[in-house]
Amino acid sequence: MRNRPDIAVIGAGCIGLATAEALAERGESVALYESGRPGQGQSAGQGRVFRHAADDPRVVSLAAESRELWRGLEERLGEEMISRDGVLALGEAALGRLSTLEERGIHARRIGPDEISERHPLLAGFGGDGVFDEAGGAIRTLSFIRLLSQRLADSFEFDEVIAVRPTGAETVEVRVPGHRAEYSRVIVCAGRGTAQLARGAGLDVPVDLACHIRSTFEVAGEAPDRVACLLDSAGEWGDESVYAAPAPGCDRYSIGLAEVMEVREDGSVVDPAQFAAHEERMIEYAKRALPGLNPQPVEILHCWATSLPWNEDAFAIWEHEGLLIVGGHNIWKMAPVIGAALAEAAAGGEVREEMRPEARLGEA
Repeated sequence: MRNRPDIAVIGAGCIGLATAEALAERGESVALYESGRPGQGQSAGQGRVFRHAADDPRVVSLAAESRELWRGLEERLGEEMISRDGVLALGEAALGRLSTLEERGIHARRIGPDEISERHPLLAGFGGDGVFDEAGGAIRTLSFIRLLSQRLADSFEFDEVIAVRPTGAETVEVRVPGHRAEYSRVIVCAGRGTAQLARGAGLDVPVDLACHIRSTFEVAGEAPDRVACLLDSAGEWGDESVYAAPAPGCDRYSIGLAEVMEVREDGSVVDPAQFAAHEERMIEYAKRALPGLNPQPVEILHCWATSLPWNEDAFAIWEHEGLLIVGGHNIWKMAPVIGAALAEAAAGGEVREEMRPEARLGEA
C-alpha cells in the first residue's frame, strides 16, 4: 500500500470541497475521492439561494455564521460567492419568521408592494408585504466548484468508493475498484451514496432520497442590474412553495419547486411522468408570476435530493470509529460552516453539539 494523506473526504460536491478546503487551511493532508466530475451530483447547477430564514433559530444562527465564512472564501478566492441581490420572501410563513431573524441580528425587514417591485423588477404586481433578507442572495455554485477544484487539484482521487470500514486499529479502510487504503479519519459527503456507505460500515443514517427538477428562463429584454432571489409561499400565482434565483449577470432566472419526486430505495423513479408535470408547472408559474421572463425554459436540470425525516432544513453529522458522515437537505448555503465543523472534528476536535443527530437540528 502506497503512502496516503491522513484524512480522506469522499465526495467532491459542495460539502466535500468545503471540507477539504477547511482541512487544507489547517495544514492537514487530504485525499479527496470523486467518481465523476466535481460538483456534478447533488450539487449540480446554478439556482441555489442563500437565505437566513428557517423555523429553527439554531439554523438561523448557523446560516449567519456560514455567511461570514462565505465572505472569507470570497477574499481567498477573489470572486463573488454570494450575489448582492438579496432574498425576497413572500407569504405568511415568511412574515412569521421575521421576528426570529431580527432576534438573531439578521438584516431582514418587512417591505411593501413598492419596494417589492423595486427589488424584483421581473415579478408581477404583488399587493401584500414581503420580507427582504439583505445579506441573502444567489450562491455562485459553478464558481465555487471551479475555484475549489482548482485549489484542491493535487488532492483528488478520481475513483468510485465501494466501501468504507473502521478497522478496529484506529484507522478507517477505503476500498475502490483498484486498491484499498487506510486513513486516520474518513469523512463521507457522498450525497445519494451516503446512506449506502454508512450502512456498509455498520451505521444507519436515515437519509431519504428523492429527485428534483429546476428550470432556467431567459429574461425578456434588457437584464436588470439587480434582481432578488425569490422564496414564494404566498400562493398568489398558483404553486405555494417556489424558489428562484438569478444567474450571474441577471440575464437568466432559475425556478424550482420545493416539492420533490419520490424514488424507490434502489434509486429508480416511481413515476417518470412527474418530470414533465413539474416542468409544465414551472412554465405556468413563470407566465403568471414572472412576466419579465421568456416563458420557455432554456435549460432544465435534473438532480438528486436527500433529506432527513424531521425537517426540510435538517442536517446532521454522525461519528463512528473514525468515520464522520454528513447528511441533510438545503445545505448548499451551509457548506462553509459544515466543512469547518467536519474539519475540526477530523483534526481531533468534537462534533458540534447542535450538528449531532440527537439535536434534531431544523425542528422548531
